[in-house]
Amino acid sequence: MTQPRTVLVTGGNRGIGKAIAEAFVAQGHRVAVTVRSGEGPAGTLSVKADVTDAASLDMAFAEIEEKLGPVEILVANAGITRDTLLMRMTDEEFEEVLNTNLSGAFRVLKRATKGMIKAKYGRVVFIGSVVGLLGSAGQVNYSAAKSGLVGMARSLTRELGGRGITANVVAPGFIDTDMTAELSAETQEEYKRKIPAGRFASPQEVANVVVWLTGDDAAYISGAVIPVDGGLGMGH
Repeated sequence: MTQPRTVLVTGGNRGIGKAIAEAFVAQGHRVAVTVRSGEGPAGTLSVKADVTDAASLDMAFAEIEEKLGPVEILVANAGITRDTLLMRMTDEEFEEVLNTNLSGAFRVLKRATKGMIKAKYGRVVFIGSVVGLLGSAGQVNYSAAKSGLVGMARSLTRELGGRGITANVVAPGFIDTDMTAELSAETQEEYKRKIPAGRFASPQEVANVVVWLTGDDAAYISGAVIPVDGGLGMGH
């Protein structure tokens, strides 16, 4: 049995984040999720927080530390999309995505690592994307933000790797979530033709990799990008 840890999953009330939170609960960990609205899955502590607002994160961390203890495993998952072609993309659409998906991850990371350094133990997983390395037309903002997480994880590994802290990126491809469900049937089939596995992943398939990556069996893995994309981004 793995030792129960205090886990924080940002954006843990739907899609991949929810599946990740549920997987940690199933393993017996103490799990908190940040939500902007709504509630996280059963068995989790839901805390209201916005990753673009440092003060709200401070309050969230204070509540988590009081009720569950210092965060030992951080899964930075909160993210948004504002897809449009470069020529139509406004400064606001670019900056909003960067502020949530990249700067938001930085804010949560900075707050979480305080306790990790003290404990000489920590696991950080950034939820990236296949498009962070593969690229995607209409997603200059999102792709840039997800790519930035790779540099963040690798720099963090160099800074804190000697203190029992690992940092990795899990890069999902197309996953069966509300976001992909909105695509037309034709578009979904077109995407599936590009994926060697010929299907989308379930959110649980991403969650299983995240849980494994934060466990004792993966203690020597850091600064890695682990694709969960059915072969879509091979070689990138």
